Amino acid sequence: MMTKSRALIAFSLPAALLASCANAESGAETTDNATGTAAPFTAAPMGQFEEPWAIRFAPGTPMLFVTEKAGTLKVMDTRTGQVATVAGVPEVDYGGQGGLGDVAFLPGEASQPLDGRVIYLTWAEKGENDTRGAAAGRGILVCAEITACRIKEFAVIWRQDQKVTGRGHYSHRIAFDPNGRHMYIASGERQKMLPAQDLDNNLGSIVRLKLDGAPAKENPFQDRGGTAMQIWSYGHRNILGMAFDGAGRLWEVEHGPAGGDELNLVKPAANYGWPLVSNGDHYNGDNIPDHNTRPDLAAPVLGWTPVIAPSDMLIHSGKQFTGWRGAMLMTGLATQAIIHVSLDGETARETARYPMDKRLRSLTEGPDGAIWVAEDGKGARLLKLTPL
Repeated sequence: MMTKSRALIAFSLPAALLASCANAESGAETTDNATGTAAPFTAAPMGQFEEPWAIRFAPGTPMLFVTEKAGTLKVMDTRTGQVATVAGVPEVDYGGQGGLGDVAFLPGEASQPLDGRVIYLTWAEKGENDTRGAAAGRGILVCAEITACRIKEFAVIWRQDQKVTGRGHYSHRIAFDPNGRHMYIASGERQKMLPAQDLDNNLGSIVRLKLDGAPAKENPFQDRGGTAMQIWSYGHRNILGMAFDGAGRLWEVEHGPAGGDELNLVKPAANYGWPLVSNGDHYNGDNIPDHNTRPDLAAPVLGWTPVIAPSDMLIHSGKQFTGWRGAMLMTGLATQAIIHVSLDGETARETARYPMDKRLRSLTEGPDGAIWVAEDGKGARLLKLTPL
């Protein structure tokens, strides 16, 4: 464990040692040369968005919410294709990997009208002296008509501690546990590396919170007080996908450096090793000790070298793709593919890769079990995948 002062040393390390998934975001990461599998689905274009970052259905409805990185929240009625802008979104620090991030709804409100539901957002927030950090907030969705949707009473409930320079590795994905009582937020290490090993800040960690943003009871570092009370796991790099499986286990997928993308089974108090270990190397070629050199640190369940550059993840219900019940699907940036991972208890293996010929940013499951995928970048298409 590191003191705060030692962790802050990492903020001034040479840039060559801080090379990060920014390369994956721009398409410069090494792509995997695995042979793609013929896709068992058709992909129908359903719309177009500008730099979408997250797509999520409000549970129990056909209403799809899309965050656009520059700071706009859109809502689409997937029955008609009508799209409108949601007002009341916080101001974002747009640039690099930063901007408007995730959108999430409470699973327990699936039977309630859309108007009046709680809505959660994450975004990159500006600080002082050219610093910034991820934040999360919640408000009440006022949406009696799609053309008049807005968020009222929006308030910040969580922030990365602390704000730093740079515009990478925010992570800021949201997941709710199956009982809907706790929210988990992925907090990237902001390309600063060593803070991921410091429990006195929440960079490079997954935090577990009450629905109002307060630290959840029985978190593993409660006795330390302060920011550590939020932390569920640490030693993470840049998490871009989180999901619970049918047994209530939390999984996350994160970017490695040059090689070493990881799928991890998240357990309380576990240290996943970054930057002490990785199955990849620094971008300047400097070696990083492999995971097997530190059995005291949590090793990934599955890893990729060359990388897949993951951007989102879901675990499928099997409503339409019956053979995919309980399977994990990931979107790939540099790989331009959907990666299919089969789970067997606490083990996992990649079983297929479906080329899509475009960088992919996010995916979600519709209420009928169809899979919706957002491409990455300007003029990105929204695709609906249904079985052949």
